[in-house]
Amino acid sequence: MPLGPWRKKNKSTKEHLVENEEVGGGHAGAGSHAKTAVNGAGLPPPPANLRPKLVFHTQLAHGSPTGRIEGFTNVKELYGKIAEAFNLNPPELLFCTLNTHKIDMDKLLGGQIGLEDFIFAHIKGIKKEVEIYKSEDALGLTITDNGAGYAFIKRIKEGSVVDGVKVISVGDHVECINGRNIVGTRHYEVARMLKELPKDKVFTLKLVEPMKAFEMLEPRSKGAKPASDNKISNGRGTLRLRSKGPATVEEEPTEFEEKAVKKVDDLLESYMGIRDTELAATMVEVGRDKKNPDEFAMFVFDVWGAIGDAKQGRL
Repeated sequence: MPLGPWRKKNKSTKEHLVENEEVGGGHAGAGSHAKTAVNGAGLPPPPANLRPKLVFHTQLAHGSPTGRIEGFTNVKELYGKIAEAFNLNPPELLFCTLNTHKIDMDKLLGGQIGLEDFIFAHIKGIKKEVEIYKSEDALGLTITDNGAGYAFIKRIKEGSVVDGVKVISVGDHVECINGRNIVGTRHYEVARMLKELPKDKVFTLKLVEPMKAFEMLEPRSKGAKPASDNKISNGRGTLRLRSKGPATVEEEPTEFEEKAVKKVDDLLESYMGIRDTELAATMVEVGRDKKNPDEFAMFVFDVWGAIGDAKQGRL
């Protein structure tokens, strides 16, 4: 199926949607699979007419027609394009998964999208408020974020404090902690705030769970398994989204690069209680050019100095 504009554009949202289109491999393609040079972090986004002409297919995870999106260069712009396609406000989007409508943390959209990946957007569903007695220092949570201001639960450790609170599920957006709104707070800060809550005290969380279709209602998942061997993408190439600088089209990561990124991501979870594939991939990429550990450590401190302020240790 040829991709790109298929009808004359108008102001209706119908220009973004394809009724009754089947979901399957190979739907999302690209105008070019060539590898481009990686631009350094901190560069301003390129003009719209110079951005990669890539077209991706998307649906709302709980069910919707299929939309086509293009012309984005970072995660916030991606969410904006998805919201525009389905006539939503961008804050309604919680996170995206690749090639599955399920809340599967192994398939979470991070800093890279395969050029043939299909994007499923999960939007806000039921709000809930829960009181938790912190009987242990560790709550048993792994926190991540969507890159656009929402932190959410990526994993719940079996037998932990939070595991005993059955209303809390993987994928829940953490909106407030003890009445303090934390929208816009990065995952490592949320992890620090939860870790610093006093032991043997009750605290309150306001959560927002992703909207679910009826067929998705099932027993609570514990989230992604740390030992799982998952590819970053399954397309012939990837679109690398960066928090700073323009997006770039790159070749699919090698098996060595995937393992290195996964190892760094595992270390982030072990020491900080967060998972962030974009951060892990950037650290692996930058580490290639550093001559010694001190030089690499200085770079990390300069770019992510705030992370160093977060206390080490799993939640």
